[in-house]
Amino acid sequence: MGEQTIRIPEIFGSMVFGDEQMRQRLTPEVYEAWKNSLVQGASLDRAIAGEIAAAMKDWAIEKGATHYTHWFQPMTGYTAEKHDSFISPTGNGGVLMDLSGKELTRGEADASSFPSGGLRATFEARGYTAWDPTACAFVKDKTLYIPTIFCSYGGETLDKKTPLLRSMRVLDRQCVRILRLFGNDHVQHVTPQVGPEQEYFLIDKSMYNRREDLKFCGRTLFGAKPPKGQELDDHYYGAIRPRVSAFMHELDLELWKLGVPAKTEHNEVAPAQHECAPVYSDANSACDHNQIMMEMLKKVADRHDLVCLLHEKPFAGVNGSGKHDNWSLATDTGENLLKPGRTPSQNAQFLLFLAAFIKGVDEYQEMLRCCVSYPGNDHRLGGNEAPPAVVSVFLGDELNAIISAIISGEEYVDVTTKKLEIGVDTMPDIPQDTTDRNRTSPLAFTGNKFEFRMLGSSQSVASPNTVLNTMMAEELRQFADILEGSDDFAADLQKLIRDTFSRHQRIIFNGNGYGEEWAEEAKRRGLSNLKDTVDCMPAYIDQKNVDLFTGHGVFTAKEMHARYEIHLENYCKVTTIEANTLLDMTLRHILPAVFRYEDNLAQTLHRQESSALSVSRAQKDLAERITALGDQLYTLCGALRDALGNAPAMDGGIDSARYFRDEISAKIRQMSEIINQLESLVGAEYWPYPTYADILFSV
Repeated sequence: MGEQTIRIPEIFGSMVFGDEQMRQRLTPEVYEAWKNSLVQGASLDRAIAGEIAAAMKDWAIEKGATHYTHWFQPMTGYTAEKHDSFISPTGNGGVLMDLSGKELTRGEADASSFPSGGLRATFEARGYTAWDPTACAFVKDKTLYIPTIFCSYGGETLDKKTPLLRSMRVLDRQCVRILRLFGNDHVQHVTPQVGPEQEYFLIDKSMYNRREDLKFCGRTLFGAKPPKGQELDDHYYGAIRPRVSAFMHELDLELWKLGVPAKTEHNEVAPAQHECAPVYSDANSACDHNQIMMEMLKKVADRHDLVCLLHEKPFAGVNGSGKHDNWSLATDTGENLLKPGRTPSQNAQFLLFLAAFIKGVDEYQEMLRCCVSYPGNDHRLGGNEAPPAVVSVFLGDELNAIISAIISGEEYVDVTTKKLEIGVDTMPDIPQDTTDRNRTSPLAFTGNKFEFRMLGSSQSVASPNTVLNTMMAEELRQFADILEGSDDFAADLQKLIRDTFSRHQRIIFNGNGYGEEWAEEAKRRGLSNLKDTVDCMPAYIDQKNVDLFTGHGVFTAKEMHARYEIHLENYCKVTTIEANTLLDMTLRHILPAVFRYEDNLAQTLHRQESSALSVSRAQKDLAERITALGDQLYTLCGALRDALGNAPAMDGGIDSARYFRDEISAKIRQMSEIINQLESLVGAEYWPYPTYADILFSV
């Protein structure tokens, strides 16, 4: 029998309670009430919520669901869920299957064990989940998943979705203000659109199970460079191996059922590295979809006896994994506000939005760097594979030339040599894709969107997009305040665009971000260069950034300080786990293996010395090198153990984080370097762990 044909349009979204299901299963009055609540942001009447809950429950049961869960995104960066069955006792020994409006719209979860950054005491356990009606419920693993926000008893936000939704609303409001100034009365809403490209590694499960560092830390803590890595660039975009292809095929099917528009898949640069990218959607849906994608990557890999690694740098010496966040602005009439227009007026509008973005990146560069900073990404950012730690914007030659002409007030000559004055009524044509893409840029304009390339592969996209949205909303607010009071809109618009580009052109850089000279140039320009998480975190509580988020109601000052504390404590905890894992692997496995090999060499040398045979100089030299390295490694184990014993409390703020970076992380790196040398010297049959060569080329 032939393979059964899969009708993708029929399975796509088949496990999602989306708009079409709502339309079919709700009365017209309830459906319209739900749609109006989405547009106006108003809360739903309890009776209407009850009808939606009943329809959602019936649909879910038809799909095989027996339970429901409020699916939320706490500040761990992952998702969380508590499952309840639909059953409701009838009183006569039987049960009904029920989901009330109250159960749909509100739940209660134990919040005491989730990160709060001091927003609540440990004994204060009550937390609430509330239905997000702008996100689609779905069925997975016989459970109805209801996307929700998560907050404390006192109303403080404890999740990543709530700030994202708030930032989307404030950005919407400010975008519409700007569009009205250009005479656009048709657009009612503007929504940030996001397309996160997801990179990941696939390795054989048997290899994974033999490496405690991969299991406990998500990355290898040591590993000698293999004879072949990515030098030949033969893996990038190469033919996909059958085992990986089978995995990708099943992954696509699972994602499509859940309404995730998975579109592109290919081999990435490093051996065993791959990428999956979806079609763009609104920022809220994109965040939910990416969380689903990360979960399904791991689940589907397991079915194929593979393990999916989402850590940013699971293997030293080859490229790590990022998540490129493609960000744009779309109106409810289908216009992309970051796409150059066909008329001078449209191009003036485009240049104003472009100016707002450039100004925002310049003014909030530390916050943009901060929102992608955590231990895993510290191993990746700044290497010759990912954007540097310095935040900058790439525009390309053509657009940069136009901006230079605007700043200087000179004529701009386009590719057809037609001279155009830079004025509101005579804005030049702005062609798309007139320049190469710049993979070294943290924020690259790619024709109709910005690609924020600094995100790490394991990261929730919610926080970076919250920052982008709020930053943009603030700059547009300032622009709208200026232009709404203008007596000469054309002249004031032209001056505003010119002044903005002039004051903030330092953030524009079209060159090689990997070059050492860029760091020096960035310093001369006055740009920040925050090397790691510990250096970045103070941006969370910088008054300028606090004012930005509190001014737009995205965070309270208390909520921002909480996130600052959470990230610092997480840094200390991750470092501690890595240190203890490395100590365990070294003392219980690596050093004993070294001693066994060392003993074998010593016995051989002893036999040679006791006989008429000449002593092997090679063996003697090898034994001495291994002995010296083993002694160094054992000494470092003691130093690392002492450093852990003397460590301050992990919730001690910035001073604790600095200690863990300077004292503990530094010793982990020193131990790793010695272990890598030993791995290259000790006989293969003695070495206790799979090597990089074993792991990267086993699938």
